[in-house]
Amino acid sequence: MLAEHKVLTTNQIAAIEFLSVRRAQDRLRHLRELGVVFAFRESYLRGGTSQTRYALGYLGARLIAAQRAEKPPAPKAYTESLERLALWPKLEHQLGVNDFFCALAAHRNPARLRETGREGEVSGLTQWWSEKRCTEFFWKYLGGGRETRLRPDGYGCWEESGRVVRFFLEHDTGTESLAKVTAKLDDYGAFPTDAFGVLLFSVHSARREIALRAALRRVLAGSDLGFVIATAARDRNAFGHADGPAGPVWGLWTPQGGDNVPRRYRLAELPQRGPSVEHSVSNTDQPLNEAAFDRMDPEMLRWINTAQPEPADPAGYAVDDDDLDDVALYDDADDDDVYRAPARPDALRPRRTRWAA
Repeated sequence: MLAEHKVLTTNQIAAIEFLSVRRAQDRLRHLRELGVVFAFRESYLRGGTSQTRYALGYLGARLIAAQRAEKPPAPKAYTESLERLALWPKLEHQLGVNDFFCALAAHRNPARLRETGREGEVSGLTQWWSEKRCTEFFWKYLGGGRETRLRPDGYGCWEESGRVVRFFLEHDTGTESLAKVTAKLDDYGAFPTDAFGVLLFSVHSARREIALRAALRRVLAGSDLGFVIATAARDRNAFGHADGPAGPVWGLWTPQGGDNVPRRYRLAELPQRGPSVEHSVSNTDQPLNEAAFDRMDPEMLRWINTAQPEPADPAGYAVDDDDLDDVALYDDADDDDVYRAPARPDALRPRRTRWAA
C-alpha cells in the first residue's frame, strides 16, 4: 500500500489492517526499527505535532523491488526522495485522498472480517488506483500528435448489495479556483468517462459544494456531458456518518437541477458505470484490486480509443420529486515525461514496469 499510495497515517493504516490503533502503532514501531517503513511528523507553529505519517523505508523498497523482480533504488537517491516527501507541497492533499479511500477500505478490514466470521468476503472497496496508475492507463489518442490524459486523484470500485459502482475521485481542498476545477471537465468530456465510472467531487465545505454546483451550471449552460457527476462536502460531519463516504452523503448534479442538494444518496445508490470484471482476473500485485482490469487488456483499450455512443439515459438514476438537480519524487508535473504514452494506439505493448518511489 505504501509503495502504491506514497504515504499513510497511523489511523489510516489502523483502519484498513488492524483492530485498534495501539496494535497498529506496535507493529509500525517494529517495522520502523527494521527500516521497512519511514516515519515522520509535522511540527506546528503553535506547538505540538501532526499524527505520524509513514512512507516506504529503504529496506521496504528493496523488498518490493525483489518481489516484483525489479532493480532496487539507489540508497542515496531514495533517502533524498524521503526527505522531499516530508516537504512535498501536495502532501496534505495526498493524505486527504488516501483518507477518503481508507475510510472505504475500512469496511473490509481483514482483521475485523476474521473477528466477525466473514473472512474471505468480497465487497466494499474492491479497486483502488493511485493518480499515477490512473495517468498511465486513462489516456486517449486524438490524432495529429494530440492526446487527452485523465489525472483523477484516484479511481475506485465500490460493491454493495449486488451493485457495482466505479468512480473517479476529485478531492478538492479549496486551494484551486472554481474555474480551474470546472476546467477539468473538458478532459473528462473528451474521454469516454461514462464507460468507466461516475465522477465524484469531494469538497471541503458545504459552502464550497454550493459554489461548485453553481459554477457547473454556469459553465455547462444546460448542456448534457453524457456522464454522471455527484458532489459531497466533508464539513459538518458529513463524512462522520457511520459508513463514511459510503453513506448517504452524495448529491447528484444535473444540468436542470439547482445549486442545493434536495436528496443525498449512498455511494452504492449512484448509477452503475464501467466494465464488469471477474474478480482477481488481473495480477496487479496490489491489495484492494480484486475488481481491477488489466491495463493492457485490448478490450479496455478499445473502449478508450473507440468513440462511445451516447447512453440512452446518461443519468440513469431515479428522479427526485423535489427536482434533482524515477526518483523525482511525487513531482506530478513531471509525470508526463516519466510515463509518456505511445504516439499511436497500435503502438501499445507491455512494458517492463519501472520502479518509482
